[in-house]
Amino acid sequence: MKRGIAMSQTVFNRYEKKYLMPEAVYLELRERLQGEMQVDSYGLHTICNIYYDTPGQDLIRRSIEKPVYKEKLRLRSYGIPTMDSTVFLEIKKKYNEIVNKRRIPLTLAQAYDYVEQGIRPEQDSQILREIDFFLQRYPLRRSLYLAYDRVALFQRTQPQFRVTFDCGIRSRRMDMGLENGDRGAPLLPEGWYLMESKILGATPLWFSRLLSELEIYPVSFSKYGNCYREGCGAFHPQEMMAHRMENWEFRRKEVC
Repeated sequence: MKRGIAMSQTVFNRYEKKYLMPEAVYLELRERLQGEMQVDSYGLHTICNIYYDTPGQDLIRRSIEKPVYKEKLRLRSYGIPTMDSTVFLEIKKKYNEIVNKRRIPLTLAQAYDYVEQGIRPEQDSQILREIDFFLQRYPLRRSLYLAYDRVALFQRTQPQFRVTFDCGIRSRRMDMGLENGDRGAPLLPEGWYLMESKILGATPLWFSRLLSELEIYPVSFSKYGNCYREGCGAFHPQEMMAHRMENWEFRRKEVC
């Protein structure tokens, strides 16, 4: 059985680096970015996701082992959708540090029918066929609901260079429908921000110098992966960031 809506597809290929910081560092960085970057038209908005995995959570377990190639399937909405709202079904792959994200728009009802009941959309596309293959390879079910509040910036002179800041990262494993609200247990301490830089090519030199000056360095951070680790009692963000927090505190004292 098939049913569908008009389908387009979107492909992203880029390098992504992640940085974790407390609010004081975030505010200083945002102030220093004002001359080069501006907030996109969406402003502060909420992104909601359902991650699909096998009953044994094989996809995320493999992912946190940091293989050369890894992949995951998620359903994403911007804000809390209804069953008739447009959402995005995404395959996210990473190979040799390059992130490839391929997604198609569906209604929420249609996405559930496709992934969970095998009712394929009528329209066809290369990405849809890739998702078909993914669904054939893995016995998937809803594994995690994850939401966060995001603001995205882009460089005025080089718009393909983007930086996002996520806060309020929260998750739940009950009532995992996107339509059921964006509540969840927090992953990070209050006031912490996860920044991601996104570009295909070299990071602008001025941005690298700014991060070095503020002592902001990349971290390995997967939202879904760390939610999994937290459930196993193996995620301790305070310990992970202790030495950096000490450096930032020392730096603030020097400035004062």
